Amino acid sequence: MSQGIQYIIVALSVVCLLLGSSLSALAETIKIGAIFAVTGPASFLGGPAARSAEMLVEQINQEGGINGQPIELIIKDSAGSSERAVSFARQLIEEERVVAIVGPSTSGESMAVKIIAEDARTPLISCAAAEVIVDPVARYVFKTPQKDSFAAQKIFAEMQRLGIDTIAIAAGNDGFGKAGKEQLEKLAPTFGITVAASETYDSKATDLSALVAKLKANPNIGALVNWSIVPAQAIIAKNIRQSGWDVPLFQSHGFGNIKYAEAAGVAAEGIIFPSGRLLVADSLPEDDPQKAMLIQYITEYETRFQEKASAFGGYAYDAVNIVVEAIRQAGNDREGVRDAIEGLQDFAGIGGVFSFSPEDHNGLDIDSFVMLTVKDGKFTLYERQ
Repeated sequence: MSQGIQYIIVALSVVCLLLGSSLSALAETIKIGAIFAVTGPASFLGGPAARSAEMLVEQINQEGGINGQPIELIIKDSAGSSERAVSFARQLIEEERVVAIVGPSTSGESMAVKIIAEDARTPLISCAAAEVIVDPVARYVFKTPQKDSFAAQKIFAEMQRLGIDTIAIAAGNDGFGKAGKEQLEKLAPTFGITVAASETYDSKATDLSALVAKLKANPNIGALVNWSIVPAQAIIAKNIRQSGWDVPLFQSHGFGNIKYAEAAGVAAEGIIFPSGRLLVADSLPEDDPQKAMLIQYITEYETRFQEKASAFGGYAYDAVNIVVEAIRQAGNDREGVRDAIEGLQDFAGIGGVFSFSPEDHNGLDIDSFVMLTVKDGKFTLYERQ
């Protein structure tokens, strides 16, 4: 064999080795999909979620990835559209071959994507709150926000303590609003509370004074529960105060972004709502199992993005962390990841301490909520009267 041919063979061997190494590196990349409403009317939810997920994945990759394998986070902006969310879910599952999907941001989108995830046997960790996402349990579907029913129970328990027995409900006409309205109506009698009026409003509404006037006309109403995740929830607060109606206003856990309080301005003062501990992390005792993570997340998020951390970013942060822990345990395998998520116990997150099971794909109990209020334009622990 001539020396020239030997050189060619050696060169080809080196090329093959380099190519093989490159392909191996690509094969070892772990793909996680994400669907968030980064733009559109639900961007208050999806924007912080996308930023939180990106921040966390970047940190994990800087530390060596998962068991030495880098993560590729593929984020799709649904703009709050269920149709877009479904299309992106199929793309992530079939074309990108992701091991799991975090999101979507809203309940309506999550219910639409839920079917896709189940059919494709791909773990989905929703960042939306509606209880119907995980009740009844679907094998591949989980969620990180606390349950609607727990939020309703916290609200009603406080009403009982305040002696309120007749209320009105106003809810957005999106998936979150409808699901919450159903929970409120179902659970009210358990607490001896009568729902005198139950209304829905357009999520895109810019003036809800007519609805407020209708509710105000009933002299028996002792409090109003406004259940929403859209900017219109700030408008209804404004319209209530503008009308001179001095009624206690309760909001859902969907109020957990300071931008909603800022949008309502002085009308937000005194609003009472259930929330995870993120918004009052500084007030927690030092031995709280969540405090260190909450402070770390808040510091990193606010330093990097120059905006207040919110519960909605926390939902995505938890979802990604849960997937990452499951991959550490089970490898880059959809079925193994699903099983590992379902087996996670005492996993401290932003929203609470998660303990999943075959019967519970949310993993949080009612103590994951505390009651907050707005005081001087800021969220603070609610002091019972």
